Amino acid sequence: MDAHYDVVIVGAGPSGLGIGSILQEMGCDSFVILEKEEVGSSFKKWPAEMRFITPSFPAQGFGQTDLNAIVPKTSPAFTLDQEHPTGKEYAEYLALIAEHFDLPVEEKTTVLTIEKNIETDCFTVVTSRKKIQAQFVVWAAGEYQYPNSNPFQGGDLAIHTSEVESWKDIPVSDHIVIGGYESGMDAAYHLCKFGSHVKVLAKTNTWEFDHSDPSVSLTPYTYNRISEKSISDDLELIGDTEVVCIVKQDGGYQVLSSDGRKFVCTEPPILATGFTGSTKLIKSLISFGEHGEALLTENDELIKTPGIFLAGPEIRHRSHIFCYIYKFRQRYAVVAKVLAERLKLNKDILDMYRQENFILDDLSMCGERCQC
Repeated sequence: MDAHYDVVIVGAGPSGLGIGSILQEMGCDSFVILEKEEVGSSFKKWPAEMRFITPSFPAQGFGQTDLNAIVPKTSPAFTLDQEHPTGKEYAEYLALIAEHFDLPVEEKTTVLTIEKNIETDCFTVVTSRKKIQAQFVVWAAGEYQYPNSNPFQGGDLAIHTSEVESWKDIPVSDHIVIGGYESGMDAAYHLCKFGSHVKVLAKTNTWEFDHSDPSVSLTPYTYNRISEKSISDDLELIGDTEVVCIVKQDGGYQVLSSDGRKFVCTEPPILATGFTGSTKLIKSLISFGEHGEALLTENDELIKTPGIFLAGPEIRHRSHIFCYIYKFRQRYAVVAKVLAERLKLNKDILDMYRQENFILDDLSMCGERCQC
């Protein structure tokens, strides 16, 4: 017999647990969180040296919530005693959230398909364990478990940053890193730190951008690290360079750019080409915009398939990018409010979320601006 829930949440990362916590506090007793691996699994896969670039700091008593918290009045900094947690440390924080709120997480459960029954206006969620009927679905499967590991010809010859357990395991050599955003710079920093010389090939010169939004330019944390004398001497930043091919040759690899330049290294190049995102798994239910973004209502409900909500780093609204936790966590309560209204749940908890600056429901106020 099929299981029945009001809400099925897919993914037990920050977004799945964050929205689940609100539903729990609203008195929802008919929801489940499905996780294909275990709570916080994508963070556990980070390279050992990789840390959060957004700083954690406990300042709740003065009205400022930790930037990496997913629930008001919690703080990874306080819990972990870390300002820039590692992935494994942050997974500990997520596990504590799941335990504290007694969230109904079902681990080792992969969602295979989601279908909408037009007659009943409900969803059938087929998993690796069972079939579930649900009135609503929250897709919070994230993007970081889905690396963009073959973005051009020969990409399979390289090593994607998500495949690296520790940068200490990479032989000291002359390395090429492809991609100039945060993961590329983090890779280059640690490779240089462990004695290698690194060329970063980047289509966009992120290190030259003067922009207040860290989704567009490098964060101060990253910029300061790559500017260290001991690092910068071994780091070569090559911008305006679009890589189109990697070729294996005797004794190494050739990396070819669109303008005909060739770069040579003896070890496999490092791909810092980002992630494709989990929405590709349900693409038949989504209409996409011109830049590949899922088209959503103002409440983060899929335009093509009402009843399914998107949560997490893949959210886009016009030019607004929500790829940091402190950004997309402000949309949890937006989704929860709609679910509460349709399921007739108690919405009192949302007052606290608004007081804690955990709701961004007026996108006209959204944007990064600095006067100086």
